[in-house]
Amino acid sequence: MTRPTHAAAGPGPAPAEPHEHWHAQDADGVLAAMDSDAGRGLSRTEAAARLSRCGPNQITGEKPPSVWAMALQQLRDPMNIMLVAVVAVSLLIGELSTAIIVALLVALNIVLGARQELQARASVDALEKMQVPQSKVLRDGEVALVPAAELVPGDIVQLEAGDLVPVDGRIIRSATLEVQEAALTGESAPVAKSAGTLPPGEVAIGDRSNMLFQNTSVTRGTAAVVATETGMQTQMGRIATMLTSVTRTRSPLQKELGSLTKVLGLIAWTAVAFIVIVGAIRGTGLAELLLLGSAMAISAIPTGMPAFVSALLSYGARELAQARAIVKNLTDVETLGSTSAINTDKTGTLTMNEMMVSTLYTGGAWFAVEGEGYRKSGAITSVAGAQVPDFTRLALGLVLDSDATVGDDGSVIGDPTEAALIVLAAKLGVDAEGTRQTYPRLGEVPFDSDYKFMATFHRVRVDGVDHVVELVKGAPDVVLARCVLSGGPLSGRQSPIEEVRSDIEAANERMGRKGLRVLAFAARLVSDDELATLETDPMALTRDLAFVGLAGIIDPLRAEARGAVRTALAAGIDVRMITGDHTVTAEAIGEMLSLGPGAISGRELQAMSDEELARRLPHLHVFGRVSPEDKLRLARTMQQQGLIVAMTGDAVNDAAALKQADIGVAMGSGSEVSKQAARMILTDDDFGTLVRAVEIGRRVYEKVVAYVRYQMTQLLALVLLFVVATVFNINAGVALTPSMVLYLLFFATAVGVIVIAVDPGDPDVMQRAPRDPKVPITNRGAVVSWVVYASVLFLAALVPLVLGPDRPSPTAPSASLTMTFVVMGLGTVFNSLTNRRDPASSLAPPILKALAIALVSVALIVLATQVGFLQRSLLTQPLTGLQWLACIGLALLLPLVVETSKWIRRHRAPGPPAVDALNAVAPGRATAGAARPAASRPLPPAARTPAS
Repeated sequence: MTRPTHAAAGPGPAPAEPHEHWHAQDADGVLAAMDSDAGRGLSRTEAAARLSRCGPNQITGEKPPSVWAMALQQLRDPMNIMLVAVVAVSLLIGELSTAIIVALLVALNIVLGARQELQARASVDALEKMQVPQSKVLRDGEVALVPAAELVPGDIVQLEAGDLVPVDGRIIRSATLEVQEAALTGESAPVAKSAGTLPPGEVAIGDRSNMLFQNTSVTRGTAAVVATETGMQTQMGRIATMLTSVTRTRSPLQKELGSLTKVLGLIAWTAVAFIVIVGAIRGTGLAELLLLGSAMAISAIPTGMPAFVSALLSYGARELAQARAIVKNLTDVETLGSTSAINTDKTGTLTMNEMMVSTLYTGGAWFAVEGEGYRKSGAITSVAGAQVPDFTRLALGLVLDSDATVGDDGSVIGDPTEAALIVLAAKLGVDAEGTRQTYPRLGEVPFDSDYKFMATFHRVRVDGVDHVVELVKGAPDVVLARCVLSGGPLSGRQSPIEEVRSDIEAANERMGRKGLRVLAFAARLVSDDELATLETDPMALTRDLAFVGLAGIIDPLRAEARGAVRTALAAGIDVRMITGDHTVTAEAIGEMLSLGPGAISGRELQAMSDEELARRLPHLHVFGRVSPEDKLRLARTMQQQGLIVAMTGDAVNDAAALKQADIGVAMGSGSEVSKQAARMILTDDDFGTLVRAVEIGRRVYEKVVAYVRYQMTQLLALVLLFVVATVFNINAGVALTPSMVLYLLFFATAVGVIVIAVDPGDPDVMQRAPRDPKVPITNRGAVVSWVVYASVLFLAALVPLVLGPDRPSPTAPSASLTMTFVVMGLGTVFNSLTNRRDPASSLAPPILKALAIALVSVALIVLATQVGFLQRSLLTQPLTGLQWLACIGLALLLPLVVETSKWIRRHRAPGPPAVDALNAVAPGRATAGAARPAASRPLPPAARTPAS
């Protein structure tokens, strides 16, 4: 076979397939293909040549975009381009203050938009940081410490317990080797490894028992490995390559606001052009035309929309932070609220990533073990009337036939599976350290994946007589094959194994179906004439054993996982579990969580075409033994079906899918790579926090919709006011001065945003179906409501401009222009109070806080008519009492119309969304049952909540 060539390290496609099949070749064949020697390794000269040819053993990333590049990209946004034009025009006509204020708004929009974009490449940088600093390598027949970055294909790497694996490689020899691969495969327990050759064909990464992979950790034993891949050709490198090729999707809100901005831009520039053309036809001077155009542009362009939406999202981000969920970008807050599907990892997300004995079978009886992970507290229960054996004697095997230690704080040194046995012993009242000191080890048969058991020998006093006892634990089929009795040598009650073999095998099968990792325990007394054999060949004594019991070990569910999944399902969110662990284990966990039906393996998934996967996906909810590529493919397939996908994970193998998902969610205790690739981090590792975050996201989205409804009412009213003033030549087309428009923007509109932001929202938000992302904020019903509300406000403001007490002037204070300004200001206040909820009444509590905030805006409007410098700047004047009453009465027309509309919709018989224009404004409510007829069906778009 020809030796594969390695490209220089760097971003690019993974090499072709040959390196996928090292597991199917024997060790000598791999050594020959790599032109290496198991006894001498590579020469230093050859290693240097290969390093030059293949490149360093490093994960490399792309150069991140510069700050200026990000700023320029934000400046190209249509909204900001329009604002820049306003700045230029304002400077031309001498409106310096207006130009400065609008320029500051542009700068704010750019900063908010670009702040987080520079972190886009941080996930690959985190992979770089995971590189192992130094490794033991055989060079010229000598063991040398070599920087991990200088390892090359063909190097012979020596590993022992506690080491991180620096390369991908084929095992050429090993002893009792176990490796923790959770960071790559998601499997909770360490896996046994050996040098044996596997059958040819496709084998999942987690099942390649003769291969080691970069940045996994050795938990037991020793090994010598020939490096087959380094740098970007390793499995970690391939994940990095996937990360560089994944482009983050734009959030639903970004897409909707983008389309809304284009519509508003068209309206704004059309109105500006209309006003300027009409003015030019009438012979208006250039300065006056630019003043009109500037005032119209400021009125029509949603100058503060990006900043105000960012403020609302920032408010939501603070709420999320208080709930222990950290978002990296503000738009991710809204994306959470749109989530219609959650792809969750198992290990460390739904489960604790801590092994625990949950079931015992001994003496023909079943016992359940309670507790959480490595906590040493928990009861052991059984059905009433069951004979309870002497668990203290069983605990001898748990403690003495293991090497791990577990601290009272749950800290573990050694193998996690053995740690679970130590914790079980503690629950039985046995102190591991004291027991080991009392009964020291006389000999042992260390665990090896070839014979799949471990045996230790101890001198124990039983009934006043000292005995040497052999304690054995291992795979049930292997241990049972070496047993001749049942009951254990210390129990005093023994019977032939054939009488109970079928029961033991059935118990083992039952535990396996539940996804438990099963260990069998056995023991025997060593006679005096066998003690010599104990010294020379302890393996020969591991026969004629007495069966003691079975222990079923599982990575237990987090306490809050069941409730969180139940809440998500009630909210119409489809939950799927996608894990690198074995399918049978994943299916068992899925049943505990009451996920929908359907469980398949990664191999079955890979055999499906994209069309078949899309067709079967609604009926598949558990995916086991999947690869990073599978997770990425699932996320993309679901997005193509129109779902807003949240993906949780904590390991390196989750990184690409986390980045692809609409909202990637990493665990705070997870790998740095996953945290950098994700859009949100749960600092408490609580799946329930994600569900709470979705609830907050939904509330924030409702506030964004309320803000857009509020803002569009304002903008359209101003556009109508200026257009009508121009058409009929009212006050030379100047309905409001540019300073008035900006004053209202900062001291009325901005205060209204605060009123909307602090509103607590609907308490039943998680009883609705997810909103349909295909129904934009600018749906027909919403647009009609904007036009209706804006028309009312426009007419109210037009009345004093036309029928006011004096003749308005565009360059001098007048009562009529001041009254128009006041009506628009008070109308803005009432607009925020009434439109902060829909269709709920604005008079429903809590309302005092909203009124208190609104009074600030009212006070500032009053000051604008009373304070001298404000009068000069805005061209206002004091109003009489009757004029104030007239302004208040006109401004109250808007809340009267809005509240009447909401009252009608609340009392109208419920119908399909968007039956008519105003009814479509109300958020469509749907129970979980209506929106999600079965756990196996995703929400159809028609069942989701439209934007109001």
